[in-house]
Amino acid sequence: MAAKAEEPINEQAVANIYSAMRSEITQIYSKITELEMEVSEHSLVINAIQPLDPARRCYRMIGGVLVERTIKEVLPAVQRNKEGIEEVIARLNDALEKKKKEISDFEAKYKIRIRKPDAEVKEESGRKEGSAQGVLVGPAGSNE
Repeated sequence: MAAKAEEPINEQAVANIYSAMRSEITQIYSKITELEMEVSEHSLVINAIQPLDPARRCYRMIGGVLVERTIKEVLPAVQRNKEGIEEVIARLNDALEKKKKEISDFEAKYKIRIRKPDAEVKEESGRKEGSAQGVLVGPAGSNE
């Protein structure tokens, strides 16, 4: 968005804007992952308490305070929270797609191509395999 307001002056400014955009995408991904874990936890709770007697006591953490309620009171609240989290995930996915499009447009506009990380990944994976094979060889380590 900063690129739309002002055109970057030099390559360093373009790199900084690109880096910030990549950082935003990473943050959105991590937030989506975090919320998906919460949805999973909510599903586990719902599946655990659904078959139980609605008059049975259960405990729920609300704002750091453990509160005693009945399953009849807690189950709808947990289901609403799960639905709300799923809506937030959907909105974050939309924002992620917009951000991906924005970054691809930015890459096309400034002809940005990333080569170095791909080469490093290939080299590192080769090193890891080689060092892992070296570690797995028992007699070579015991002769030292």
